Amino acid sequence: MSEMSITDYLAQGGVLTNPENVPARYRAELMRLMATFVDSALAGAAGFADIINEGPGIKERIAAAKIVLEKTDNADKVLSIMGDFGANTARYANHHPWTDRVARDADIGTSRTDTDMRLSVFNYPMQGWSDAVVMNLLMGLAVGVQMSEFKRVSYAPLAEAFRAVGPVEARHAELAAEGIERLVETGTSMADLQASVDYWWPRVAASFGKDVSTRASQLQAFGLRHSSNAELREEWEAAAATTLDKLGLSAP
Repeated sequence: MSEMSITDYLAQGGVLTNPENVPARYRAELMRLMATFVDSALAGAAGFADIINEGPGIKERIAAAKIVLEKTDNADKVLSIMGDFGANTARYANHHPWTDRVARDADIGTSRTDTDMRLSVFNYPMQGWSDAVVMNLLMGLAVGVQMSEFKRVSYAPLAEAFRAVGPVEARHAELAAEGIERLVETGTSMADLQASVDYWWPRVAASFGKDVSTRASQLQAFGLRHSSNAELREEWEAAAATTLDKLGLSAP
């Protein structure tokens, strides 16, 4: 099958199943998508690992450690597929500064760093346990929305990996909601929790990218995207606002 006919096949909803059939432009976009997920998962795990011992109790620390383990495992699932395309997986996991963060008051919008492809939100530092739990809730809900998109990608092995990752990431958001409930029960200031919501909300929103994307039509033609950045962000905003309301907090 020629590259042109493969492109037509993908535009009509076809799927690919091995690296040998993948056109060059498709491969570049697929690798970008996978690198963004892997880098975000590893950077997220690294940031949360630093906060484990700030958990107010053993159960909270166990939950945090479990999240770190599972995010790292999720990254490994996708990284192994990158290995099928020639990525040096051993070096990949070790040469990025996953714990690096910008200043808390920085505003980098949707930009990435020069060192990795993590979503911009994972460049900001968490400030204590309750702030980390709020971030994990808002980002966990965002990942849930993104997973609904990712599990339909046209590269079948990756779609299968994302279908396995989805429920694990959904549970992380549930753990965060439970964590906020416990914080409220034990006297954490609602004002402090709301301040964390106000801080993380625009940064998580930025993780969906710009509303106008120069690559959107190409991604849709390749079957690597089905919804626009704006549609996904609006879906997250609705879900996050509903969840926050149940917890006595509000969307900014």
